[in-house]
Amino acid sequence: MKQKRNWSVLLGAAFLMATSAVGPGFLTQTTVFTQSLGASFGFVILASIILDIGVQLNVWRVIAVSEKRAQDIANLLLPGLGLLVAVLIVLGGFAFNIGNVGGAGLGFNVLFGISPELGAIITAAVAIGIFLVREAKMAMDRFAQLMGLLMILLIVYVAITSNPPLVGAAVKTFLPDQIDLIAIITLVGGTVGGYITFAGGHRLLDAGVKGEASLQQVNTSAVSGITVASVIRIFLFLAALGVVSKGLVLDESNPPASVFQLAAGTIGYKLFGVVMVAASITSVIGSAYTSVSFIKSFHRSIERNENWFIIGFIVVSTAIFVTIGKPVHLLILAGALNGLILPITLGTILIAAHKTEIIGRYKHPLWLTVFGLLVVLVMAWMGGYTLLKQLPALFG
Repeated sequence: MKQKRNWSVLLGAAFLMATSAVGPGFLTQTTVFTQSLGASFGFVILASIILDIGVQLNVWRVIAVSEKRAQDIANLLLPGLGLLVAVLIVLGGFAFNIGNVGGAGLGFNVLFGISPELGAIITAAVAIGIFLVREAKMAMDRFAQLMGLLMILLIVYVAITSNPPLVGAAVKTFLPDQIDLIAIITLVGGTVGGYITFAGGHRLLDAGVKGEASLQQVNTSAVSGITVASVIRIFLFLAALGVVSKGLVLDESNPPASVFQLAAGTIGYKLFGVVMVAASITSVIGSAYTSVSFIKSFHRSIERNENWFIIGFIVVSTAIFVTIGKPVHLLILAGALNGLILPITLGTILIAAHKTEIIGRYKHPLWLTVFGLLVVLVMAWMGGYTLLKQLPALFG
């Protein structure tokens, strides 16, 4: 019975991380990069998967061994740093949750012709319903797994109908015509950036999967999460590649919807609606849960009323979308800050991994430290570059 329960928790954490990553932005990024890079985008996906696994193993292992959430680890290293990290995570989570409820609203619009605002309210109601049940976290795990599997099945179907050039895709994955570093960094930030980095690690901690003895389980869950997200990205890439390789032009206003429609007609367009709703609702849930997990250790009342704070997070995000839409400047700022969150948080984790007062006698693998340091340096450079580029748009 215990082994079965552990597997349920490990898969729940894996799918929570994966479905948090697979939101409206994930679908759009994958489609747009496939259109611009063609089969060579396969190399970008391969490189990002390797980097993603390195990031997740570093973060999840240190959280498990220290038996502390990321903000508490940060505060132990430098008092006040945990609060800064929490503010960055919550700000990014709020901004992207506005985009997530908006994406779900568009999905409902495709399916039923209702307004995106009404679709967003339905999305919020579903997400809130999950946190109202007695075993809310178990319900969250089950919902993430169900939606993740549904997305995989539908995207695989569309990939098959688009008939992509599989041999060409395989060759270019290892021998690309061009290497786009910005695309690699964008995919890494979109898959394990911001709150997503900690979604599964904090979920495992909440479920009692912690301590050095649990590291094998932590590794399995972390790699499984990246695998699920990567499977979805790979088949979406193949679906888009099948469409663009035939010379068909995607609609710039909604590239992923265009892929589904061109590959499978009207049915494909409706399937896009289902995928968009599934991707968006799970991202709403993952963002709200993980963002609140970053503040609940600051006051006992937050921890005691965690589900109500999560519900409040969802309500406020939805209200902002319904009343004023997507605040462009807020989303631009959050996107730029998201590029800086990963190097700050991962850098903190890497330092903590070698502090005996935090991790005890545990010896963090050298290759993971080197790997993580590389990601910190590259993401810090790209995040700073992106933020500087966006400043004129914010204050001009």
